[in-house]
Amino acid sequence: MRPTNSSADEPSPDPAGIHIPVMADRVVELLSPALDHDGAVYVDGTLGMAGHASLVLAASPGARLIGIDQDADALTLAATRLSRFGERVHLVRARFDELPEVLADAGVSGIDAMLLDLGLSSLQIDRADRGFAYRVDAPLDMRMDDRNELTAARILNEYEPAQLVKVLRNYGEEKQAPRIVRAIVAERAQEPFDSSARLVRVIESAIPAAVRARSTGHPAKRTFQALRIEVNGELAALAGVLPEMLEHMVCDARAAVLAYHSLEDRIVKQVFATASHDSAPAGLPVVPEGMKARFALLTRGAERPGSQELAGNPRAGSARLRAVRRIREDAPSGGMR
Repeated sequence: MRPTNSSADEPSPDPAGIHIPVMADRVVELLSPALDHDGAVYVDGTLGMAGHASLVLAASPGARLIGIDQDADALTLAATRLSRFGERVHLVRARFDELPEVLADAGVSGIDAMLLDLGLSSLQIDRADRGFAYRVDAPLDMRMDDRNELTAARILNEYEPAQLVKVLRNYGEEKQAPRIVRAIVAERAQEPFDSSARLVRVIESAIPAAVRARSTGHPAKRTFQALRIEVNGELAALAGVLPEMLEHMVCDARAAVLAYHSLEDRIVKQVFATASHDSAPAGLPVVPEGMKARFALLTRGAERPGSQELAGNPRAGSARLRAVRRIREDAPSGGMR
């Protein structure tokens, strides 16, 4: 999820004042050195309510933003929050793996910094009608982009049992997937699923009491995560955008990714590790220039929020932050200037 908050010196358009960007100071610290010149291009691929974006723009007065989000409601709120930055802001409704098209449409060939803050935003979690939260009854939607046809209800009502088991195992890492799916299939034969509360009851009844007693967290958490990932194609989109992000970074550009569960973080870790290692065979006395690593890691492993942040923003507890810097020029050359 992408829980968020405004800084003390900046008004927030959300009246509840709950917009708390995760690890915001660290994100600004990591990205701002690449944005210290006029015309620098900062891409926020998961704009949300613009918590991170507003802080980055304030810290880098010469930079301009390309803000991407597939959620129309988020873009509306972000536009309000970012209005004080005027023409430095360019917002696009798209999914972040459409990055090449977004950059081409904006006339940009290279970027200086980029952030991906994965998962759900507070806007999506706290709007009950979106169906993401398992603690409130709502339609089983879970779409980040309401233009898409696939919903959680369609998955539950139309997928074959083997398909459902695969979704819950692969995207929720749910060990009780076969039990849960048997219960879902029996229940949908009586009446199609349309509400989250009914699904939660079915999941709770399917998991043995002894297993529930040993588990931490809500018994429906993994199933809801799996459905959300399937509805929105989240892991495929992440695997698609990371290589494009790296290829469009100019020399000395920086990128940061905030992940919130092991499936996301594993993809980011593998892509960043490959990019930051030489591609030459082991044992060569000299690594050819064309085989030297083009990127260097800016974080040692995955950084986590500190205790002070967690005290004020418990939703940040699962966050994992990784960042890289481009250290060698290759295609594309130059970048947008």
